[in-house]
Amino acid sequence: HAAGELASEMATQSVSHQYYKYRDLSPAEALRKAIINSNSEIRRRGSENVEFHNMGTTISSLVLFPYGAIVGHVGDSRVYRLRDNILEQLTFDHSLVWEMRRSGQLPKDGSGDAAIPSNVITRSLGPHERVDVDLEGPFDIQVGDCFLLCSDGLNGPVPADEVEVGKASGGERVETSVGGVAIETHRI
Repeated sequence: HAAGELASEMATQSVSHQYYKYRDLSPAEALRKAIINSNSEIRRRGSENVEFHNMGTTISSLVLFPYGAIVGHVGDSRVYRLRDNILEQLTFDHSLVWEMRRSGQLPKDGSGDAAIPSNVITRSLGPHERVDVDLEGPFDIQVGDCFLLCSDGLNGPVPADEVEVGKASGGERVETSVGGVAIETHRI
């Protein structure tokens, strides 16, 4: 997307700000409204400057509570939970390939994926007036869980032996490496 870096920065700042603005709502509804309002802000900014026209971004947001985790997302930025050395994908990609698999137009085993461009996303923040936000959860949380929120830049499978998670106790910073890229995560 055009000016994607600006759109990503705006989304990151706006979603957390907007979420707290709606703290009188349920956490899931507050997160949905926060993402929808962020879409409006990015779209407005994109319409004010021809260089930013159609700018967009994907988003993955995670809210943790004592009773569980809620994920809000738009696009193909994934959220994973690492528990007992098992990495579980918690989100569904909003991409042409995944949508076609979901509808049965492509085999679920991925054998027909090569015929479809892998970088075509079906939802994003910014380019369109209306955005559909997927809310997932609540997912149960346990001591030792680690959540990984991915963004642009990781565009293919990463072999399990290239995912390394350092040791930490609750709430501490964890050094993580995915495909040779260092990532900061926090362990619960």
